[in-house]
Amino acid sequence: MPKASKAEFFYDDPNAPRPNRPIGVGVLALIERDGGLLMERRSDCGRWGFVGGEIEVEESLEEGLRREVLEETGLVVVDEELFAVFPGPSRVVRYPDGNVVRLLTFVYRARVEDFGPLRRSEESEELRFFRPEELSGLDVIETSTPILDAYLDPSSGTKPGMLPD
Repeated sequence: MPKASKAEFFYDDPNAPRPNRPIGVGVLALIERDGGLLMERRSDCGRWGFVGGEIEVEESLEEGLRREVLEETGLVVVDEELFAVFPGPSRVVRYPDGNVVRLLTFVYRARVEDFGPLRRSEESEELRFFRPEELSGLDVIETSTPILDAYLDPSSGTKPGMLPD
């Protein structure tokens, strides 16, 4: 399988590459401030997604969420509530190192301790809060699109802890 020069994201795409690693369990944070939602422009592809990543073997989901948010933003999560689980076998990422992973993603609404200056990690080119009306124009990675859709459309039927259709 050829290596990608940047990360590639696939959602419900029949041309997605076949995973070559076990399922990746990830966590993503919905962090809001003054009516805006925090997004990160990823350094591995230059496109927008949510703050988060894969959990470590010894971590709980919540511990992984807190670690990822701290590493990627410098923010300290003090409370989290499960928003939804995105389990689909059609959520696939091909990383530049050649790994291809199917993602099982737990998305949380996260409340942080203090909104001091954001501290961007090497995984991000930019961290920014977007108002809802700005989000539809973003170049969002495919695996984040259904999450963003569920966030923006309260009538979608997605309730905390529920699997979206």
